[in-house]
Amino acid sequence: MSKPYDYLIVGSGLFGAVFAHEAKKKGKRCLIIDKRNHSGGNIYCENVEGINVHKYGAHIFHTNDKTIWDYVNSFVEFNRYTNSPLAIFENEMYNLPFNMNTFYQLWKVKTPDEVKAVIQAQIAESGITNPQNLEEQAISLVGTDIYYKLIKGYTEKQWGRDAKDLPAFIIKRLPVRFTYDNNYFNDKYQGIPIGGYNKLTEGLLEGIDIKLNVDYFANRAEWDAQADKIVFTGKIDEFYDYRFGQLQYRSLKFEHQTKDTDNYQGNAVVNYTERHIPYTRIIEHKHFEFGTQSKTVITKEYPEEWNTEKEPYYPINDAHNTEIYKKYEALAKADSHIVFGGRLAEYKYYDMHQVIGSALKKSQSI
Repeated sequence: MSKPYDYLIVGSGLFGAVFAHEAKKKGKRCLIIDKRNHSGGNIYCENVEGINVHKYGAHIFHTNDKTIWDYVNSFVEFNRYTNSPLAIFENEMYNLPFNMNTFYQLWKVKTPDEVKAVIQAQIAESGITNPQNLEEQAISLVGTDIYYKLIKGYTEKQWGRDAKDLPAFIIKRLPVRFTYDNNYFNDKYQGIPIGGYNKLTEGLLEGIDIKLNVDYFANRAEWDAQADKIVFTGKIDEFYDYRFGQLQYRSLKFEHQTKDTDNYQGNAVVNYTERHIPYTRIIEHKHFEFGTQSKTVITKEYPEEWNTEKEPYYPINDAHNTEIYKKYEALAKADSHIVFGGRLAEYKYYDMHQVIGSALKKSQSI
């Protein structure tokens, strides 16, 4: 007996939405289910006071891949937003990424040679030749001033651990620019969808059946019976009933506030790098789209330990979790009727353009 759909897609985030769109173009029947009360996954925007609020944290699109840039712009035009975050440490403000503006703010030096001399002197003074942890690794790359003011507290808040207790491999490199350039991403193409990310996901999902407020695992057999194949974008360990153990994540908490002012901080992203300040950054959403509304909305972002009651945002790709994931990955490769995709199903940190690229590649190969 023929099933009503070719694909059941669990999750309406970018991977699921792109896969569904491409499958529909090939004449495939798709049903998407999502446990949230909205589609779009973590790029969903909520309109508050006429401002598109990034409900699950700042999402800034950037890529060097013109094909992917043209793909997303075929659904919604992207603006010219360039990410140029700031960092505050002990009431002093610094430009990010680390560039000549930052170094002038730190040391009042004006030339690349002066900067290199300061950094090399601090590295030499540290005496670190074989870094054993994240702190030593960072100091061996950029010296003590940049580390203690702009890296240490922020990183410890992100991970909920002392930097000396974190492995060195977390920081493989720290980009240092010897130019006066505050553009955070080096990518050729970057911006924000004009009118918000919902326009992108709505375009991708047009004409596709979708059911919200649905927990796949609450009635798994019934949903599986709806389609010939499954595209799964949730946690891969949950899909396999945690048979090899639970994978670990870091979570986030977002505190949204509407402010009765037209401009709260003058920039979309401001990092707070001191450990005793509980949030890592404040986002002011209107600046993503150069808004002129009379009010503004800010979001304080708090890193949190993850448990099953919280949203998993970042995989912890250490040796322990990697070993567990490889066992699940082997099961996934043997399941020919299931497609696993996205950050949770592949237990991998993805930027948005990478998720889209992965979904396009998998859909095309199938």
